[in-house]
Amino acid sequence: MAIQWFPGHMNAARKQVMETMAKVDMVIEIVDARAPVSSTNPMLEKLRMHRQRPVLKILNKADLADPALNRIWLEWFRAQPATEAILLGEGDKGAAVRRIPELCRKIVPHRTGGVKPVRILILGIPNVGKSTLMNILLNRKVAKVADTPGVTQHIQRIDLADGMIVYDTPGLLWPKIEYEDFGYRLAMAGSVGRNAYNEEDVAWFAIETLSKRYPELLKQRYKLDSLDVELEALFHQIGRKRGAMLGGGRVDTQKTADLILTDFRSGTLGRITLETPEDLENLVPIVDAEENVEAHDGED
Repeated sequence: MAIQWFPGHMNAARKQVMETMAKVDMVIEIVDARAPVSSTNPMLEKLRMHRQRPVLKILNKADLADPALNRIWLEWFRAQPATEAILLGEGDKGAAVRRIPELCRKIVPHRTGGVKPVRILILGIPNVGKSTLMNILLNRKVAKVADTPGVTQHIQRIDLADGMIVYDTPGLLWPKIEYEDFGYRLAMAGSVGRNAYNEEDVAWFAIETLSKRYPELLKQRYKLDSLDVELEALFHQIGRKRGAMLGGGRVDTQKTADLILTDFRSGTLGRITLETPEDLENLVPIVDAEENVEAHDGED
């Protein structure tokens, strides 16, 4: 699948992030708990490591992810160099967000506030919930919130009363996709603009993944007796079960794809995580990267 996802304004935003990284003491990166590595920006990770900035990884949307894998991923991130991690979405989200300043001060204890404020760069890919987090953290609406990837366009500096300075960045993707599965997972999560991929391709990937990892959830949601059929037949069964039909008894494939992706994104299918740490051992890089780095002027 060729995903064209790097519009011109993201190149400008990347340069702003590079400049801001030099001014801050640490980074907060919000990732999607359903695909925590796929939603980690490798470009920003390299910038952070180059500047030797510690990071607080926030696994957002944890209430939509598999509870058992939430804990596994939490420990996996905490085992990485200069990395702390927390889950966000399980329980009282507001209370969890308000703990973040305290965690940041522990990560950079040499910054004491006052004349030495804690300076934080907040990063995250589009549609990962970064703007919502900012609004809770600051207890006031300072950032736009929308379901469409890429709403925030410029870095915002926000001075907090408790001796912290926050730099809120646009949702950023990276110039090319290295692993095909990462692209599919991001498209499933809605982090890539709809004009950058084929929804039917992504829906096929979704049911293939779910039939292997969460077969019972798939059967329960779509009232399927068995998954032991070809992928195309399974896709059409789901369309019929959900009433996505055209004239002459034909399945509306576009509507079926949209229903499957909406069910996943909303959590209607159940609490699902698309990857495990073990999956990282079997990644296959995309050979023809040229196809995936074309500049794209649409949604991000």
